Amino acid sequence: MRYVSTRGAAPDLGFGDVLLEGLATDGGLYVPEAWPALPVVDHTQAYATAAVEVMWPFVAGSIELEDFAAIVEDAYATFRPPAGAEPDVVPVVDLGDGLWLAELYWGPTLAFKDIALQLVGRLFDHELERRGERITIVGATSGDTGSAAIDACRDRSHLDIFILHPAGRTSEVQRRQMTTVDAPNVHNVAVEGTFDDCQDIVKALFADEGFRREQSLSAVNSINWARVMAQIVYYVTAARAVAHRSGRRSDDPVSYCVPTGNFGNIFAGWGAMRMGLAVDQLVVASNTNDILTRFFTTGTMDVHGVTPTLSPSMDIQVSSNLERLLFEMNGRDGAAIAELMARFRGEGTVSVPTEQLAWLSERFDAGRLDDEACLRVMGERYRRSGVLLDPHTAVGVGVAESVHRDPDVPMICLGTAHPAKFPDAVEQATGVRPPLPEHLADLFERTERYVTLPASVDAVRDHVRRHVTAA
Repeated sequence: MRYVSTRGAAPDLGFGDVLLEGLATDGGLYVPEAWPALPVVDHTQAYATAAVEVMWPFVAGSIELEDFAAIVEDAYATFRPPAGAEPDVVPVVDLGDGLWLAELYWGPTLAFKDIALQLVGRLFDHELERRGERITIVGATSGDTGSAAIDACRDRSHLDIFILHPAGRTSEVQRRQMTTVDAPNVHNVAVEGTFDDCQDIVKALFADEGFRREQSLSAVNSINWARVMAQIVYYVTAARAVAHRSGRRSDDPVSYCVPTGNFGNIFAGWGAMRMGLAVDQLVVASNTNDILTRFFTTGTMDVHGVTPTLSPSMDIQVSSNLERLLFEMNGRDGAAIAELMARFRGEGTVSVPTEQLAWLSERFDAGRLDDEACLRVMGERYRRSGVLLDPHTAVGVGVAESVHRDPDVPMICLGTAHPAKFPDAVEQATGVRPPLPEHLADLFERTERYVTLPASVDAVRDHVRRHVTAA
C-alpha cells in the first residue's frame, strides 16, 4: 500500500514513512492510494484478531504479519472492561429504541483515543527500532488525545513527546492524566489560548522544514493516518456485534452517530463504509461549536469563536480531518484541495457547490446539542436505564434521538469517554459522581508537571529545542 497527500505535492510514501511523517510536507494529510476491500469479520472473533484482518492491507509490505499481530495483541491487552460487561475491547450496550452504545473507553486513559494510540505507540517503537532512529512527537489536544498519546509513548526509548493543551479548557481529570505522568520523555505545555491555537502551533512547527528535519518531528494527532486506520476496526466489530445480538444478517446496514470535533473519528466510519461496510447513515454530532453541523447542513464552513462547553474535546472550529473527506469528494484532486484550504485559512470561510453538498447529504447527516440539552440527555438516560454518559457521548446520543432515521436500522452511538473523566458534569445532570477506576483512584494526589507558554510558535519551538533528549 502506498499513501498520497490530500494536497497532491508531497511524495507518495509507504506505511512506515507515513507513520513517522504524520503530516505531509505539502501540509496535506495522507490517505491510502486505494481503499482495500473489507475482509470477512465474524462476531465470534476476538477484537485483536479482527483488528489484524481489517488493518493488514494498510500495513502489508511494511511489517511482517507475525510482528504486526503481536503488536496488536499487546496493544489491546491493556483494555479492561468492568466486571459483568462483555469481555471485549469494545463492549456494545443495548440502549433500547433501536439505539446501541459502543463503549470505546475501557483503555488506560478512559477515552476512545486509546484504541488507536495504544497501537500507534507500539508501531512507533517497532519502526524506530528497525531503523535505529529517534523522533520528537509534537501534538495538540483538546483533552483526550494528549493523555492517550502520553500513556502510549511514555518511557519509550526512541522518542520524546510534547503535548500542547489549552490552559484552563480541559477538565481537571483530563489535565491531570497528562501532567501527572512521571516519565523523562514526556513534556506537557499549557498554551494560553484555545485548542485551535494549539493545533495551529503544531501545524506551523511541521511547516518549518528546517525545524521539522532538525528534530525529526512526528505526529500522534488524528492527522496521522495510523490513527484513522485503527479506528476503522471498531465500526466493523460493533456492526457485527449488533447484527448478532439483534438477530440480523451480518451484512444488514447499520447507522452511526459520532460526537466529533476534529472529524477523525467519523472519517474512520466513512473509511469503513468505503471498504464495504453496510452503513445507512453517518451522523455528525456537534456541541455549541457546530462548524461541522453547519457545513453538512449548508455547505459552508465559517469559523466562529470557540465557546467553552461541558464537552471540551469538541470545542474546535478547525476540523483538520475534514480535509480527507473533501479530497475524496473532489475526485482526489490535490491541487483543488490545496487551493480550497488556503482560501479557508485566509478568509475563515469557504463554501462547496450545490452538487457537492448533495454528495455530502447522501452520506452524512448532522445535528447539534447545547449544554442544557446535553445535561437533559444525561439525566434522562440515567433515570431511564441507570446508564451514565459523559457529556461528549451524551451529545451523540441526543443527536441520534433527534435526527430523522429509519426505525428498522440500528443506530450505534459511539461512547467516546468514561463518565468519570467529567465527574462535575455527570453529577450536575444525574446527582451521581462517578468514581475513577482503581488504576486512577489516586490521580488527584499525584504531582503535576507542566509549563505554561503563550500561544506563540517561537515560544513552543524554543521549548522543544531546550528539552528534547539528546540522541
